Amino acid sequence: MTLAEILASVFPEGHSVAVEDGLVGGEGPFRGGRLAVIGIDGDTALGVDGACRLSRHVLDVVRRGGGTPILVVIDSDSQRMSRRDELLGLNEYLAHLAKTLLLADAQGHPTVGLIYGHSAAGAFIATALATRVLVGLPGANPSVMDLPSVARVTKLPLDRLEAMAKDTPVFAPGLDNMVRTGAVQAVLDPNRPLAEQIASVIDAMPAEDVRDRVGRERGGRPVAEEIAAQVVRDAARG
Repeated sequence: MTLAEILASVFPEGHSVAVEDGLVGGEGPFRGGRLAVIGIDGDTALGVDGACRLSRHVLDVVRRGGGTPILVVIDSDSQRMSRRDELLGLNEYLAHLAKTLLLADAQGHPTVGLIYGHSAAGAFIATALATRVLVGLPGANPSVMDLPSVARVTKLPLDRLEAMAKDTPVFAPGLDNMVRTGAVQAVLDPNRPLAEQIASVIDAMPAEDVRDRVGRERGGRPVAEEIAAQVVRDAARG
């Protein structure tokens, strides 16, 4: 689905969501209230300027209060790998964006990520993975790092990595693997109204992050839940 089709399905009564320089912002009527939308469209790379603009949209919603849900729509490249952005501290800007979404969630604004295209690396982590629940649409292609990049970093042959990826979902890119690891909660049906499906996602939203548990249940991350729990126990003991 294109962004225009997604917005039409989420907001059949119309909306004020606009795209400028690949960055998405606006809102529309939703369940008797409003649904705020931010995101990235057109396989756009996310740099310091974009991270600031998206962060401002999120903080504006938080300042208004009222528990307005936030939908984060994603079809991005990775973070913008330019000299300017790196020298300005791109990692800090991406972290700030992620923290604004975490703040919104903590302040009672349900955050739902919807990946419908590509996304990778820092842009994926700071947007889609920073929401309370992430869902996808068929054809989406998320990855924390694509395999050619992994090959460059690890110095392992690409064909070996591709073979490993077939048996290790936590290591592999792609929507199906993200579902198995619990990073993506569910894949939505593009043939049904998205407004109803997103409303159901919000209604069923867990009170805490359950991705480790879901990943264990689906067989994609068999030990992450216990390791995370052990870290918490050790930290509590000081």
